[in-house]
Amino acid sequence: MVTMDASLSVVIVDDQAPFRMAARAVLRRTEGFELVGEAANGLEAITLVSEKHPDLVLMDINMPDMGGIEATRRIMAELPETVVILCSTYDVSDLPPDAATSGARAYVHKEQLGAKVLRRLWDERDLEGFAS
Repeated sequence: MVTMDASLSVVIVDDQAPFRMAARAVLRRTEGFELVGEAANGLEAITLVSEKHPDLVLMDINMPDMGGIEATRRIMAELPETVVILCSTYDVSDLPPDAATSGARAYVHKEQLGAKVLRRLWDERDLEGFAS
């Protein structure tokens, strides 16, 4: 359980370094969120999340070796208290059908990820609804 004074730990998972850099910048601008690690594919994500036990994972969908949907399933099986938000460039209507059943709490288009959106997604993590 996170206290009001503690930062929320975050892992960024994306095979594209420019997006990881952009996500880091969003985290720096969002009070109460702290980056604890980065991974470039789903296999790395599973190992990192198992080691770090972050509060939040920002997870790309399409990556080499293992995509974000399968990695999310495996993370949720091991650490169900982890909040995973899928991030990609899909329109909501074009998301893979298994994205909503992966265990992720939400989806956000990469271009929409910003401090206010991140805060809203975190604050609404327990509400019904998947795509934002």
